[in-house]
Amino acid sequence: MRADRVFAYGAAAGLVGDLLLGDPRRGHPVAAFGRAAGAVERVLWRDHRAWGALHAVVCAGGAVVTGALAQRVVRSSAAASVALTGVATWAVVGGTSLAREARVIGRALEAGDVEGARERLPHLCGRDPQALDADGIARAVVESVAENTSDAVVGALVWGALGGVPGLLGFRAVNTLDAMVGHKSARYRRYGWASARLDDVAGWPGARLTAVLATAAGGDPRGAVRAWREDAGKHPSPNAGPVEASFAGALGVRLGGTLSYAGRVEHRPVLNTRGRAVATHDIERAVRLSRRVGLLALGVGVAARALGKGRTS
Repeated sequence: MRADRVFAYGAAAGLVGDLLLGDPRRGHPVAAFGRAAGAVERVLWRDHRAWGALHAVVCAGGAVVTGALAQRVVRSSAAASVALTGVATWAVVGGTSLAREARVIGRALEAGDVEGARERLPHLCGRDPQALDADGIARAVVESVAENTSDAVVGALVWGALGGVPGLLGFRAVNTLDAMVGHKSARYRRYGWASARLDDVAGWPGARLTAVLATAAGGDPRGAVRAWREDAGKHPSPNAGPVEASFAGALGVRLGGTLSYAGRVEHRPVLNTRGRAVATHDIERAVRLSRRVGLLALGVGVAARALGKGRTS
């Protein structure tokens, strides 16, 4: 079976698996990778960029090599190749868990249970929930849905289309390393520098595709384009900026502003200044937009893989 068809069938099966099963409560492959990366960190950690770069190479490179070896083992069997791609896709995407967590918080806010929403918010993002009121929680959820649509769905599909199973596993490894060590704490300011920069590079194509698809699938394409053009560059993240700005414009809401992480306050520029404040019902709208973007990304990935195969055959 041609490689483009293997990816098409496998990635589609993986997304269906994610839709039906979501993430397992125990034994998730990404959690296993996180434990392995933590063990490597305990051996390698030094307050130096070079040691952090070695950590990134060992962990991300190990994931890529594992994927390549697994793909090589099953390459003689079309069914096994499709199954491996499906399992890898299911393991690395997280659209269903993202939607589930967002909706749980949305239902709590709709019921007036702000404290319950605060307790649940850390399952979705790293904001300080005690610093947020109901509207602030809703805005944090919409921003997290937007950013994680790129990180947990579209980016993985992009790299799966480009590199098959090694691409899927490598992208998730890089994204996980960034979440573990890529933040600017005293411990990781230098050690996590390489992981953060690698994540910026790996996330670049998926973020731009997410922004394009959110513009196409949202309710206000002109507003999405305008917000992306005017405000994306103001965001401190080169990849979250286009994604959050396009979502903001597509949904007609304002994102950004004052944020609080573990007592550290950040004042970020507002994205889509012409939009209205985020309301609780916008959480469901963001989730539905995220779903549409994920399905469109699968279509784009399959088409791109088929086109690339056609040009080389």
